Amino acid sequence: MKAYVLGSYGSPDVLQLKDVDRPAPGPGEVLVRVRAASVQPADWHLMRGEPFISRLMPGPLGLRRPRITILGADVSGEVAAVGPGVTGFGPGDEVFAMTAKGGGFAEYVCVPETELAPKPASLTFEEAASVPLAAGTALLALRDQGAVRPGSRVLVNGASGGVGTFAVQLAKAYGAHVTGVCSTRNLDLVRSLGADEVFDRTKEDFTRSGQVYDALLYIAGNRSFAECRRVLTRKGVCVLIGGAATRWLQPAGHVFATLAASAFVPQKAVLTNVLACKGNRRNLEELTALIDKGRLTPVLDRVYDFEDLRAAVRYQEEGHTPGKVVVRV
Repeated sequence: MKAYVLGSYGSPDVLQLKDVDRPAPGPGEVLVRVRAASVQPADWHLMRGEPFISRLMPGPLGLRRPRITILGADVSGEVAAVGPGVTGFGPGDEVFAMTAKGGGFAEYVCVPETELAPKPASLTFEEAASVPLAAGTALLALRDQGAVRPGSRVLVNGASGGVGTFAVQLAKAYGAHVTGVCSTRNLDLVRSLGADEVFDRTKEDFTRSGQVYDALLYIAGNRSFAECRRVLTRKGVCVLIGGAATRWLQPAGHVFATLAASAFVPQKAVLTNVLACKGNRRNLEELTALIDKGRLTPVLDRVYDFEDLRAAVRYQEEGHTPGKVVVRV
């Protein structure tokens, strides 16, 4: 099979399209013929090996070379074969999944049965591939960490990005009053997703609006926790999702500082990591139910062919993508 292999850190040019052995499903695994995969910030962070401080921590970044050699966490496709003990899927089934160990930038990938779910019937393979990591992150942030319920006031900073576009819609589905923060060119997009109010981040400082919220989803930002507390109720929660990146320390330094500061005040800061979540199949099924009801719709910015994956990663790395970037395999 063909796959993009990451042998060293660097620019998208280090992703080499090669012929590699097709994986064989082990006990409890399903071999998926990949039809689409999404590209996201996590991919280029792993590709670059940045921030450098992460190479000293447990995880997918080795000190000198990556531990994950085929990137791509989100996939949709068809079941090609099943391993021993698999009972819920059979060849030809249309499925989607998040693969915590990567492998999505290939023609085939093995996925544990417990992490796989039937593809939403109303979505194309490209649309389905955009869902697992981004929508799953938004789901955990709102449902579990933000405890959002009818009547909650939610602020989504970074409302036009991959996670943000799902977060706005999910918060509305939970009955919350939703305010989004985005750039001027994406104001109409965020409103169309159901946001009750929208701040233009290029003209307004949402931390000085005078409004307060029960939950703040802080996506890829670099404001201090002291600034974020201005917009939180006394028991409000600031949910950290990524952060503004630098080569050496950030967003790790900002995240750790924020988590430490929240230990001494009533408002709390928490970090969302959907890749560490167990039982993502249940989350995918919950998202599918909302999709089938028309309450959650993926926003695709661009769809690339597999041969143009390097260009897709390069575009994602620019950091101004509204919605998701997907590769058709």
